[in-house]
Amino acid sequence: MRVVTLASEDDFEGWRDAARGLAQAGVPASEILWQVGETPTDLFAGQAAMPPAASRALKVPRAFVDLARSAILHRDCERFALLYALLADDPRRIADPADPRFRRIEAMAREVRRDIHKMRAFVRFREVRDALPFPGTGAPDARYVAWFEPSHHIVRANARFFVERFANMRWSILTPALSLHWDGETLCEGPGATRADAPGEDPVEDSWKTYYAAIFNPARLKTGAMLREMPRKYWKNMPETALVRELVATARQRETAMVATAHARSGGNAGAAWQALRDEAAHCTRCDLHRHATRTVFGEGPADARMMLVGEQPGDREDLAGRPFVGPAGEMLDRAMAAAGIDRDTVYLTNAVKHFKFERRGKRRIHARPDAGEIQACRWWYEQERSLVKPEMTVALGATAARQLLGRVLTIAATRGRVLELPEGGLGWVTIHPSYLLRLPDRAKAEDEFAAFVEDLAGAARAMA
Repeated sequence: MRVVTLASEDDFEGWRDAARGLAQAGVPASEILWQVGETPTDLFAGQAAMPPAASRALKVPRAFVDLARSAILHRDCERFALLYALLADDPRRIADPADPRFRRIEAMAREVRRDIHKMRAFVRFREVRDALPFPGTGAPDARYVAWFEPSHHIVRANARFFVERFANMRWSILTPALSLHWDGETLCEGPGATRADAPGEDPVEDSWKTYYAAIFNPARLKTGAMLREMPRKYWKNMPETALVRELVATARQRETAMVATAHARSGGNAGAAWQALRDEAAHCTRCDLHRHATRTVFGEGPADARMMLVGEQPGDREDLAGRPFVGPAGEMLDRAMAAAGIDRDTVYLTNAVKHFKFERRGKRRIHARPDAGEIQACRWWYEQERSLVKPEMTVALGATAARQLLGRVLTIAATRGRVLELPEGGLGWVTIHPSYLLRLPDRAKAEDEFAAFVEDLAGAARAMA
C-alpha cells in the first residue's frame, strides 16, 4: 500500500504531481491511500516508496484538469481516490458522461463552484474600531472583518477575488478552518476562528437595513427561490437578513396595501412614471450595444394602451430618429395595421432590444441579429414597460420578440396565430416581423404573406375583444 500525504485539504498541485507519477507507473487505485497532513487515516497502512520513473505516457484533457481543480476543493474524503481512479483508467473515459465516477466528480465540481459563488455573495465586512494590531504588521489601524462558514475547502481558491475586489481596504476573512488577512499589499493566512471572534454590528448597518427594507417588494417574493439562492445558514452573517423573517411574515399585508394604494391613484401617475422610465433608459449601459448606437430607442404610444406590439430592435432609421417603427418595416406595419382595422395611435409600440445592432459595410449600417445576452440585458426595460402599460394583448413580431415575450427560444411556426396566456398576466400572440415581407423576392408570395400578416393582427385584435 502506497500512502500519499498532501499538504492540505485543497492541495491540488500536490495531488496532481503525485497522481501523474503514479498513473504513469501504472499503479492501480486500490494500492494507494490518500491522506492530508501527517496523521495517517488508516493506522494499518504502511508507507511505501513512490514508484520509479514513468513507464508510459500520460495525456490528460485540459477539461479534466479544470474539473479536478474544482472537485479537489470538495469536502468528500473520497475525492482524491475517485479522481485518481478515473485518471488511471482508460484515458478515453476521463470525460465520459456515462461513467458514474465522472458524473460524481462533475457534481462535486458544481457544488464547489456554487459554494465559491455563495462566499462572494454573502461575505459581509464589519469595521473594527478598537485599533487592534493588524495580523502580520504589528501596527494598529482600522480594518474590516468578515465571518463565513464555507461548505467546502474554497477559502484559498477565493482569496484572489477578494484581494482584487477590496484591494484598497485592510480586511480579514475568518472561517473555521483558516483565516485570510490582507494589509493592502500582502495576503497572509492565519489559523481558523470562531463566530465569536468576528465583530458584531457596525453603524453602517442601520443605514443598509433601512435601504433593504425600503426596496423589498412583497409582490415579487418567492420564498422557495430565495431559500435556494440564500440558504438560512448564511442569514446570521448578513445585516439585511435580520429583517427577512419580519418582511416575509408581513409580505401579504404589505402587498395588499400596495395594490390598494395603486388602485386609489390609478390613471394619475402612469404617464409620469413612463416618462421617468424613458429618461432612465436613455442612459442605459446594460450591454455593449450602447457604445455604437446613436441613442436608446424607447417605446411610444398611450400608457394605457390595450395592445402592445413588440419588434426585434430599432433599425437604421429608428436609431437616427429615436422612435420605433419609422423605417421601411414601420411603413409595412402601418399598412398592415390599417388593413386589420387597428389605429396605430391606440397601440403601444416597442422593441425587445432598445439599441441598434449593426455591421458597417462602407457607409452603410447593416442590421445584425441581437444575441441572447443582449436580449436578456434589455428584458428589464421590456418588463417595466409591460408593468406600466398593462396591455390586454401583447403581440410579438418575430422570433426575437417572441423570445422576450415568453422567455425562451421558439419558432414562429410553432406558436403563430394562437392565443397565449402570459404568466405575468394578459394575452400573447406571435407573428412575423414586417421586415420579413420586405425581403421576399417573389411578388405573389409577398402578397400572400402580407395578407396572412394582416389576418394575424386582426386575429390578435379579435382575441383581445
